Amino acid sequence: MQLKKIAAEEDRTLATDKARLAEQEKARLATERAQKAEQEKAAAAAKAAEEARITAEKAKQIEQAKAEAAERDRKAAEAAAAKSLAEKRAMEKAAAEAAAKQAADKQTADAESRKVAALSPPPSSTASGDLAKSVQNELRRVGCLSAAADGDWNAASQRSLTLFNKYAGTQFDAKLASVDALDALKAKPGRICPLVCNFGFKADGDQCAKITCRAGYHVGDDNECEKIQEKKPVATRDDSRRRDLDRKDAESSAPKSQASGQMVCNRAGCRPVGKGCRLGMTKFNGGVSATTEICD
Repeated sequence: MQLKKIAAEEDRTLATDKARLAEQEKARLATERAQKAEQEKAAAAAKAAEEARITAEKAKQIEQAKAEAAERDRKAAEAAAAKSLAEKRAMEKAAAEAAAKQAADKQTADAESRKVAALSPPPSSTASGDLAKSVQNELRRVGCLSAAADGDWNAASQRSLTLFNKYAGTQFDAKLASVDALDALKAKPGRICPLVCNFGFKADGDQCAKITCRAGYHVGDDNECEKIQEKKPVATRDDSRRRDLDRKDAESSAPKSQASGQMVCNRAGCRPVGKGCRLGMTKFNGGVSATTEICD
């Protein structure tokens, strides 16, 4: 009985020890698991920190690379701008040098031309006379000159060129015959200066034709044919002589008569001189006179 008790007590003690050992083992295992969990957590945190460091390092490297690229681009742009400016200045310098050379060459050529002109014999008077005669022929064609073309550039020729300047709107020097004036005259297809006819004459194209009236009519004051009045004043010898002189003046083609009923013509056509008006000499710029309509 006593042995059974002892055995039972030993069994309880053994069971208690086993239970205690089991609890200790359980506690140890729990501790180990906790330590392992902490270690794993710490390792994960360390790994995350390393990854963050690596990411930050990469981002820093990327930013640095961008900054370096921007710096390279800036330097390249500055270099390109400097090169463009240098090329522009070189081109401007070359253009200036070319212009200076061209000006110098022109001056040299002008000097050579003047030298050759100084050494060349003067143009013959025959050539000048031919030019003057050609200009006179053209002035006659456009109705500005009535005198013959003889190559003598006299006062009448100068007045005719002045008239051409007036009606053609040109400004040639009337003191001499020039190639430019000849070219301008040749460019005109027809009459430029107006045709002025004496009393008893009317414009017929480029000429003055005598007005012929039928029987019983005569040329009136308006240069038109009108019927002769039955009552006529008794003519004296002086009146007859004056009429003869007036008739001779009317038959002349020179536009210098001062009688009423004269005709004045221009590019717009011909018309009678207005009542109260007359034909007279008008002086233009340059001292040249011409026949025009004057109304007092």
